[in-house]
Amino acid sequence: MKVIIDTNALMIPVQFNVDIFSELHRLGFDNFIVPQAVLNELEKLIISGRGQNRIAAKVGMALAQRCELVPMEGHADDVIVSLAKDTGAAVLTNDIELKKRLLEKSIKVISLRQKTRLELMS
Repeated sequence: MKVIIDTNALMIPVQFNVDIFSELHRLGFDNFIVPQAVLNELEKLIISGRGQNRIAAKVGMALAQRCELVPMEGHADDVIVSLAKDTGAAVLTNDIELKKRLLEKSIKVISLRQKTRLELMS
């Protein structure tokens, strides 16, 4: 199954020490997608971020290389919603507003649960 990975989700491994790829496999996802808009956000965080956030963004950028890159640019949340609707993919995110938007459109959402594992919501 396909999953689109948001900027903050790519930072989970550093922030919470959770291996997002093994957790996604556990949930049945094996096709990982990252839009260019997410990479653009990570680049901004690498340039302007400090400390842990900057490190997490750098690791996130490296992790994104393990994913299929989709050349969609614009506001990352809008791109993710559009891409999820078009492909039928679930979305991995911890962004509360984005979760609300996705669930309103009946798009499956995966998020961090109890800071230790990923959980699928629908």
